[in-house]
Amino acid sequence: MTPKELVLNAVTAIFSNFNPEVAADLLADGYIQHNPAVPTGAAAIIGFIPALKESGIKLTTHRVITEGNYVVLHNTYDNAQAFGAETLVAFDVFRVEDGKVAEHWDNLQAPAAPNPSGRTLIDGETEIVDLDKTAANKALVEAFIEDVLQGADPAKITDYISTQTYIQHNPQVADGLDGLGAALEAMTAAGMGMRYAKTHLVVAQGNFVFAASEGKLGDADTAFFDLFRLEDGKIVEHWDTVSEIPAEMAHDNGKF
Repeated sequence: MTPKELVLNAVTAIFSNFNPEVAADLLADGYIQHNPAVPTGAAAIIGFIPALKESGIKLTTHRVITEGNYVVLHNTYDNAQAFGAETLVAFDVFRVEDGKVAEHWDNLQAPAAPNPSGRTLIDGETEIVDLDKTAANKALVEAFIEDVLQGADPAKITDYISTQTYIQHNPQVADGLDGLGAALEAMTAAGMGMRYAKTHLVVAQGNFVFAASEGKLGDADTAFFDLFRLEDGKIVEHWDTVSEIPAEMAHDNGKF
């Protein structure tokens, strides 16, 4: 199986078919877990499957991005009280090794009302194209994160984001560079300035590039999982999930 097939089969076994035997065959024994609330190891996930089935949880996958041994899923979990809310939107990231799912990162956020442009956390473009531009698009997003989000040279923002089309799915931000600027100013004025410190994972496939970063939102240690769509060498669409990084976790692996 390809990494994509392996991950989708494992996720289906855990969250749709509730089949612990299949899940056990697909997860590495030393499965490394970064979800703050879930213990590490395959046994913890497999043991949780009956409770997931009882909860009536429902998984919907909106986007799948793969590069090498990494697979990123853009998911919605309904009936997700087991994870702390009725509905959660997530980016789930998996690493495959030796034909098994070996590691998992995620960032979950409760959905909000549509943003000022009427968009949600999950709607928008899904088609992966421009596979020949994967490396160039990945490099552009990495430079954007360094210059704009980490603050090395914020004035270069129009080198990265289209001035013609910028579709925004963050619940607080309207479309366009003006919408982004207004939202950032409002956040700073409210004492909730956003600062990226380090990006741990970047996964790219064609016109989609995913990045997992940590930083601060106000004074809180925060995880930022961002998905960008590019067109003609510029960022034209953005989705994200944002969540606070807890001080205590169910394992010693950290959020990243």
